[in-house]
Amino acid sequence: MKNKFFYKYKYLIAGLFMALLFAACEEYSSIGLEVLPGGDLIEVRNRLIKDDISAFTHKEDSIRTDEASHSLIGSFNDSLFGTTTIDFATQFRLPAFPDFGEDNPQPDSIKLYLYYRIIYGDTITKQKLRVYELESSIDRDQNYTQNVDLKSLASDKLLGQIEFTPRVKLDSTTKDTFYQLINIPLDFSLAEKLFYADSAKLVSNDVFLEYFKGLYIESEKQTNQGGAILTLESLSSGSFRGSGLVLFYHNDSLKSKADTNKDSVLLMPYVVTQFSARINRIVHDYSTAPFYANLGSETNEDSLIYVQATGGLKSKIFIDDLTSWKDSVNTAINKAELIFQIDTVASQVHRFPPPEQMLFTVIDSTGKDFLPVDYVFSPDFYGGSLQKDYTYHFNITQHLQKIIEGEAQNYGFYMVPAYKNNQANRAVLKGSKSKTGIKLSISYSKYNN
Repeated sequence: MKNKFFYKYKYLIAGLFMALLFAACEEYSSIGLEVLPGGDLIEVRNRLIKDDISAFTHKEDSIRTDEASHSLIGSFNDSLFGTTTIDFATQFRLPAFPDFGEDNPQPDSIKLYLYYRIIYGDTITKQKLRVYELESSIDRDQNYTQNVDLKSLASDKLLGQIEFTPRVKLDSTTKDTFYQLINIPLDFSLAEKLFYADSAKLVSNDVFLEYFKGLYIESEKQTNQGGAILTLESLSSGSFRGSGLVLFYHNDSLKSKADTNKDSVLLMPYVVTQFSARINRIVHDYSTAPFYANLGSETNEDSLIYVQATGGLKSKIFIDDLTSWKDSVNTAINKAELIFQIDTVASQVHRFPPPEQMLFTVIDSTGKDFLPVDYVFSPDFYGGSLQKDYTYHFNITQHLQKIIEGEAQNYGFYMVPAYKNNQANRAVLKGSKSKTGIKLSISYSKYNN
């Protein structure tokens, strides 16, 4: 009967006990003790678990890359994480029905404008991009993963290419980065296709997207160390119009295309909007990475674990000692906090910032993972944000309590970057074999007969 009473009111009892404990710091009092079962004793204990934790580096499952808040492009050959190469495909929409005038209009040129502000990598290695027209439609309502073969959807005809060195320029007042531009001149045949399109092809965006399906931008893989992944600013924001395709033209009512008077330039934009399909293909090559021999292994444990966004790497965590808590009757978990420490030297945190947010997920019997009940209860309480001391803290109190009560099984956990498809951050963390590696701190209340 006492056991049933404890399970029913365990959280209330634990809370009352802690309140009484704090009150006792000022003055001893027995007020409130009458609410506890007669003859029972509750102890608050703490336990630090390290030896029963193991961690391994695995490849991330293929992630969705369509319509991310920011698309990515570029290639980065990382001495620790191998090579990541990201291609990009997008639709362009008509902002209005094209009106080129009636006075002998003629196309002049066409250019692709891609904007970016964030670089993950270096600003000394050249990037090379190649542009092709899509021959097969891409669909905003369809799900695309990082393994999508965008090249097979595009024409073999090269429309344009550019070799450039990424750069970052900081606004001295706002400390924000300026928009940087990649300006790629494209083959005149595309200008003619858009300029001379039959008006029936322009009556709506749905019809237009069947006529001009979009562009595929291919990144050349970095063969030497260096490079970067760029975060594209594709969509408009405030006064910023976003990335787009611009057709330049003239007519006889204006001076020739060689005129230096900028006011005489006519242009027709084709824009990337929230309704445009936007897709990334992401390819990782870990064959040169130091952890490659143990990648995916759950027998050879390394002293370091690796996590990477862009559908790259995740850590699989086992906490074996949790199974023994199932038999710990009359136990209420007050707090269970899992702590991960970044190896700041190996990560080179000042050159390559680690992910700002991690997710710690629970693996079920089928191998799928889901967020623990602690996250559902309160994301802030659950945690996972990067701390100033380069640690990640996760509160898994309620999930651990469910294991103790037999309501949840212990098949392990995953730790992955929260922002997988719109950031390129990665980190090296100290594994369970490290002295300052993974640890689980548990505070619990024990009810003794």
